[in-house]
Amino acid sequence: QVQLVESGGGLVQPGGSLRLSCAASGLLFSIYGMGWYRQAPGKQRELVATITGSGSTTYADAVKGRFTISRDNAKNTVYLQMNSLKPEDAGVYYCKAYRSNGMNYWGKGTLVTVSS
Repeated sequence: QVQLVESGGGLVQPGGSLRLSCAASGLLFSIYGMGWYRQAPGKQRELVATITGSGSTTYADAVKGRFTISRDNAKNTVYLQMNSLKPEDAGVYYCKAYRSNGMNYWGKGTLVTVSS
């Protein structure tokens, strides 16, 4: 079975940094695109960043220049480095594995709180 397990969330002050990890199992990791999404209370889930199997990335405008998505195919892990965090970055961050015209898989999320 496919499993995606996020880790690294926590409480940070505005301007601080966090590094999220998503460990995947049960799939051929290298052929899946990976994405990070987030959902704040009372809001829709939104795309944060994506990375293809070969390393091509996209970012939401709100995080461009502050967040970096990366992957280590040998470790079946995708990362999200988050710098210069703002209160509006807070929420539950979810990892997704996807293939074009194929199945999507989701992790259960990790909570990021940005507060003084």
